[in-house]
Amino acid sequence: MQLSLTGKVFAVTGAAQGIGAAIVRALAEAGATVAAMDIDGMDHLGDTSCVTCHKGDLGSREIAHALCAEILTRHGGIDGLVTAAGGVRGQVGRPLEKITEDDWRVIFAANVDAAMWCAQAFAPAMKDRGAGRIVTISSGAGLKASLTGIQAYASAKHALIGLTKQLALELGPQGITVNSVAPGFILSNPATERQWEAFGRERQKQIVGSIHMRRLGRAQDIADAVTFLCSDKAAWITGQTLQVDGGHA
Repeated sequence: MQLSLTGKVFAVTGAAQGIGAAIVRALAEAGATVAAMDIDGMDHLGDTSCVTCHKGDLGSREIAHALCAEILTRHGGIDGLVTAAGGVRGQVGRPLEKITEDDWRVIFAANVDAAMWCAQAFAPAMKDRGAGRIVTISSGAGLKASLTGIQAYASAKHALIGLTKQLALELGPQGITVNSVAPGFILSNPATERQWEAFGRERQKQIVGSIHMRRLGRAQDIADAVTFLCSDKAAWITGQTLQVDGGHA
């Protein structure tokens, strides 16, 4: 099965590194033009005919809408959105009593607010075309408790899956599919590498042993699943959460 996105325009949030960067590359390799969005710099992605870079804090509705408008003006429309922005924002697992309001809100802003505001800004253009793709990057932590022990992260990923289902219901009649990809544990950036090291060798062994494929995931594994959901081959799949985690016992 060949997947071609030639002539399509996709926006990808959280594009600076890890899973987001892998998705940018995969969509571009499939022929799409990609607007890369992130709070961090993306000079390494370049600013070419197939990848453009747009920097800003997507947790802010005002900034997110401004960047989306910039992308629509530059590319003349949009065919899909992949929301890979998120993460733990430098936090580690701590007891419930030690969590501050800022600890809680910064993770929700990155993981849920950014997805909401970008979807809100791009949906009208997709409705005008009568077709579109939205893919959120959630997590296994959005389906059960999180290995990180970070309360806000597990809660935010559950919320993101809920948002995915709700948008699928609302936008389906306009030809827009909305799905989520829930990765397992993937060493995709410095933050996940620090989390992995913090587990220690025994816990690492337990985690790998609980995965049917007996290995951790790669960012490319997630990018491949996203490319499929963005393609015409996934035209009748919506409201779903695809677990890409190597299988779990």
